[in-house]
Amino acid sequence: MKGATGSADPRHRAARPSLDLMAALLERAAEGVVLCDADGLVTMANPAAVRLVPQIEVGLPAPTPLVPPATPGSVTPASVTPASTAEGRSVTHDGRVIRVRVEEMGEGRAAWYLSEETPRRTQKTQRTETQRTEKTQRTEFLLEAAHRLSASLNPHRCARAATELGVAFLSDAAIVLLPPASRRRMEWVRAVSGRGGPDEGVLPAAAAAEVPGLTDALTGLHNGAGGRQDPGGTPDWLVPEGFGPVGHLVVLPLPGNGVPAGAIVLARRAGRPPFDDDDQVMARDLATRAGAAISAASLFREQSTINAILIGDLLPPELPEIEGMRLAGRLRASQQAGAIGGDFYDVYLPEAAPETGIVERPPLIILGDVCGKGARAAVLAGQVRHSLRTLLLLESRPDRLLELLNRSLLASPSPNSYVTLVLAALRVAPGGHVLLDLAVAGHPPPLVLRRDGTVEEVDVRGSILGALKRISLWPVTLDLAPGEVCLLYSDGITEAFGGPRGREMFGEERLKEALASCAGMPADALVERLEQLSSEWLCGGLGDGLGGVLGGGQRDDRALLAVRAGTGRTETGPTQTGRTETSP
Repeated sequence: MKGATGSADPRHRAARPSLDLMAALLERAAEGVVLCDADGLVTMANPAAVRLVPQIEVGLPAPTPLVPPATPGSVTPASVTPASTAEGRSVTHDGRVIRVRVEEMGEGRAAWYLSEETPRRTQKTQRTETQRTEKTQRTEFLLEAAHRLSASLNPHRCARAATELGVAFLSDAAIVLLPPASRRRMEWVRAVSGRGGPDEGVLPAAAAAEVPGLTDALTGLHNGAGGRQDPGGTPDWLVPEGFGPVGHLVVLPLPGNGVPAGAIVLARRAGRPPFDDDDQVMARDLATRAGAAISAASLFREQSTINAILIGDLLPPELPEIEGMRLAGRLRASQQAGAIGGDFYDVYLPEAAPETGIVERPPLIILGDVCGKGARAAVLAGQVRHSLRTLLLLESRPDRLLELLNRSLLASPSPNSYVTLVLAALRVAPGGHVLLDLAVAGHPPPLVLRRDGTVEEVDVRGSILGALKRISLWPVTLDLAPGEVCLLYSDGITEAFGGPRGREMFGEERLKEALASCAGMPADALVERLEQLSSEWLCGGLGDGLGGVLGGGQRDDRALLAVRAGTGRTETGPTQTGRTETSP
């Protein structure tokens, strides 16, 4: 209430704080305060400011990190804009992040308020860096796992890769145990950090019960939180000697294709941090990827074994030694991915009758071509070969064998069971001659290489098998003098398209010329030479290896089978040239 004089009530008059009180407040303030005059010289700095920036001294210019970028080296009111004053800015000084806020104090003076942001910012930065590191590690793991586990179709190599990945990203030791192949033995692969490559071994299947959770994992069951197990019961065989106590243990199944592919055990030494949630996620990812890789590799190995067994029965036989003659053959499938196709040859040696011990029939050779290519054609070719082996128990005459085989093919449930075939019974004649009782069913007739280098085509023909109920056959008997050769071949030789332009058929005339150039050669060298010439023609003269890469002509199955009279490379002495006789 004002009086007459207009003076205020003393109770409402504010008391100004003393300078000592102001100094005490600044001394105890947590925020750094720096006062600068109009020339930018420090006139006062409290202890908090000196702790943050020890270089601050009264009477000297403010340290460079605190000066705004617009006016390095000095502090003036004109240099402190309202925007920068209100918002402040952050500077880094001696590893600390300091927030600087400037306020004008009038007459060109300024007050600097300093606060440290390092603790809060550092925690945020550390979290960001940790997340970035974990993300980078996760990405590296996924890339490495995808590369390593998909690089092999061998189960043991996949298991080795899984253990190496476990040691590289998760644990001090990683052990993969594969399902027991029998009830008694189980294979394992183990990698340990700081040691060489993984080692492998076999242990009794019953030993799995010694590792906590391993028996369940091998059956595909999860045991424990995230697969974590009590490391106290770890058996000595799980980790190598000198590894030390196991502090943390994770046991996970390896999911397979319907059945478990095994189990993986990850172990950390005592003193290491336990497996956290991120580690467990990565461990489960490793187990899933490793299980898929091992399962696929095991399936591939099983299928490869089955294929090898089946293909082994479809491959041509090793040609036997037959007294008085030499045999040589070559077979090349059109599909480079496989060794089997629709062309085939075989040899049927006679067996003595059990009752008399007498050999009742001569050796028999065949060379044929079935309809189609690849595995399906190879299966039909195998059926023909086995059917002939069975029919030979009842019949030995070439023409009758072909008639019975035709009836068998007509009754086959397989469509397009068409076969061309040349069949020859081999007999040794006086003077080193060899007689061939030939019958042909829709197949190119054999060629004969005489001693003087001339080439003849055997006049023999017949109907294709598997197409007609009644077939016509005109068998002949061929006489080979010592050193002469009868060549059986498939149309893949003569109908091969290639040459310099890649569009020309090899043809019968070129085959005859090539055969004539082989006069005097052993049977093995002769068929090898003819196959080489055929391959070069297919590949435009580049050879089968390089031409197969660059292209070449149209490919078909190719088969060659040669019978050479006599057992030596050349025969000396007077010899009568062989001849061909037509059977009545």
